[in-house]
Amino acid sequence: MTHPWAIQVDDQLERRIRKPIDLLRCVMSCIWIFVLAVAGVAAGATTTGVETDIVGASRRLPHALLVVAPPIALFALFILPVALAVAQLVRRQARRLIEAVATGLLAGAAAGIANGVLLRHFAARLYYAIIMSSPGTSHVNALDPYLTGLVAYATMIGLAGRTAWRNALGLAIGVYAIVQLAALHTTILSILITLLAGRAIGLAVRYGAGVTSQRPSARDIATALSASDLAVSSIRRVRQPPARMAGSRHYTVATHDGGQLDVAVFDRDQQAAGAIYRLYRWVRVQGQVSRTAPLSVDRAVERRTLLYYATEDAGVPTPRLRTVARAGPEAAVLAYDHCEGTTLAQRNPECTDAELGLIWDAVTRLHARHVTHRGLTADRILFTGDGRVMLLDPGDGEVAASDLQVRLDLAQLIVELALFVGPEKSAHLAVEKVRGSELVTVLPLLQPVALVRSTRHALRRRRDVLPAVRKILLAAVPGGEVTPVQLERVRPRTLVTLVASIAASYLLAGELAQTSLRRLLASADWRWGVAALALSAVTYAGATLSLSGFVAERLGFLRTLLVQVASSFVTLVTPAAVGGVALNVRYLQRRNIPAAVAVASVGVSQVVSFVMHILLLAVFAAISGTGTKSPIRPPTWAYFVVGGLVVLAGAVLAIPSGRRIVRARLSPTFGQVLPRLLEVAQHPRKLAEGFGGTLLLSLAYILCLSACVAAFGRSVPIAKIGFVYLTGSAIGSIIPTPGGLGAVEAALTAGLTAAGVPGAVAVSAVLLFRLLTFWVPVPLGWAALNFLERKHDL
Repeated sequence: MTHPWAIQVDDQLERRIRKPIDLLRCVMSCIWIFVLAVAGVAAGATTTGVETDIVGASRRLPHALLVVAPPIALFALFILPVALAVAQLVRRQARRLIEAVATGLLAGAAAGIANGVLLRHFAARLYYAIIMSSPGTSHVNALDPYLTGLVAYATMIGLAGRTAWRNALGLAIGVYAIVQLAALHTTILSILITLLAGRAIGLAVRYGAGVTSQRPSARDIATALSASDLAVSSIRRVRQPPARMAGSRHYTVATHDGGQLDVAVFDRDQQAAGAIYRLYRWVRVQGQVSRTAPLSVDRAVERRTLLYYATEDAGVPTPRLRTVARAGPEAAVLAYDHCEGTTLAQRNPECTDAELGLIWDAVTRLHARHVTHRGLTADRILFTGDGRVMLLDPGDGEVAASDLQVRLDLAQLIVELALFVGPEKSAHLAVEKVRGSELVTVLPLLQPVALVRSTRHALRRRRDVLPAVRKILLAAVPGGEVTPVQLERVRPRTLVTLVASIAASYLLAGELAQTSLRRLLASADWRWGVAALALSAVTYAGATLSLSGFVAERLGFLRTLLVQVASSFVTLVTPAAVGGVALNVRYLQRRNIPAAVAVASVGVSQVVSFVMHILLLAVFAAISGTGTKSPIRPPTWAYFVVGGLVVLAGAVLAIPSGRRIVRARLSPTFGQVLPRLLEVAQHPRKLAEGFGGTLLLSLAYILCLSACVAAFGRSVPIAKIGFVYLTGSAIGSIIPTPGGLGAVEAALTAGLTAAGVPGAVAVSAVLLFRLLTFWVPVPLGWAALNFLERKHDL
């Protein structure tokens, strides 16, 4: 065995590292805080009942105990961090102690700020939920700043492996919590959220600042390899390892016999790396599609070793695994023979048909033993100098793989080759190598969700590849038909629908909480309400004509109308107009209109709508400004907002880089819009339909708002209503909230008040207007969206 000091070492070991497990635990703590807060708000009666039981029990305790116990518990909780600080100084970890104290102070200050915010009117509901409002508990802090700071302090120090300290801290916090509960100074929910908040802050700071590295050095790794009968002469850190190699660190090792090894180190501090993404994939797709990976370093190394031996036993060339060794308690090491060659990514596009056939032969032999690779990317396929093909790093695969997992491997290979050698060559080779009956089962799996992450990213840049491969393979399938396969557990559209439903319920409850819906509807003139509802329906007809008028192809009026209704539901989770634009583009593509033409058509509609909006705003401003009897008097803040926007726009245009950004944003839009507008201009009927629909859309909204004001017995000139609506709509489009919620209401209410409408009437009219134009269409939009999906129109 080589003496450790005789080995040449070239290493740059990090002094501080970030542990992914800290980030994962921080995220989980935040999730639990959210869950507890929601539970407190939603189940207020239950939590209040629990707290009432505790209050009743505490009143039976001796008064002297309630007076003496809190100071004693607080003193015990003060002594513990001091003792822990002394222990850190004895261990010569002054820097960690300073960081822990600073983190504790930060957490305490954050808890104090949170207490101040929770006392505000808008957070009153959450505040009373946390303190479980009941007799004797209505004036306590929602969070305990000292306890938050203490938990963050202990988290930053780290008590892993220090059982005595951890038990002492748990006991002290438990006693303190019981005493505070008995003395009615806090609540159960407050204690739990306080502990989680302190832990989340401590973990966030620890992840951001990093911790002192306990990783084995390159010399330790070389010593471990030498103990495995490898005569190591030198070891060098590879700062930019190939993407094909797994592990947290990589080294190149030279041996005394002239050999060269590629060494992958699996550090225990990185054992949770990628866990959040893997959890997302596990939720999104079925179990056999998501490539599960163990969180433990030991399990990960064992799995990679097993898959290497399974690959070698299948007769598939792969770099020889020389040894698996333990480098202290914090890392495991895998050493492979270094193989010279060129990867598929480097050979592109010079691969011959014979070389591509060798790739298929290697994968076929692997699948014959029911072993999969599950990472068949171009940088993991190596062409050696002796004419062989090697499959690198098979550690992400499966042993005893199912038929579905084998077919997923084939789908990945077909798409990856298509990206590098072209769809035609890859598809024809797949037809040659895969039997027709098996090809029928592989074709439905050619979905982005089933592919490797790097392949999915490449397909986003080259959207034509996957459809081209499918088309060629479908032509080779007997009968030309395949059965679709659902690989996703939860589709993104389903998730959006769920989020939208929750958002709709919450936002509607928030708006209706400002006034009684029953009282609002009872005080309104139902005749004007019916007129407003009819005008709200007319807006969708206007939107339909506005879109179809700028599309040269013929569109069905009813289906296009349903798309506009469906957009009312999509706007619940997207800023104003953003969701509708995406939905319209998708609809036009389903009508066999090319993507570029669809985007240009919707762009023309948006630009014309913007120009029409500005022209109408100028016209109504001029008309309403000519009357001196009751001119509109905007609130003071409106002048500051307008002035700020003007200054911001001037500053952006005054800076060369700002002008370049504006030019870069607008040039592509006008480059698409002008040719499309000229094409539509050749059809006067279409042009009139588009401009007429845009004008009808704006006028219908203005008349609807006027009808809502009249429903409460007020009459305002239509010019002023138009000016108020167009201004509020513009503000709602700027503010990036779903459907402009909050911004539109505030702007319309302020505008109507400035136009002479009493404040209470303005609030009621705006609420009725938003109810008819935004909330009432939501269930209809949801039904329209589901209908269009079933009919494959979206």
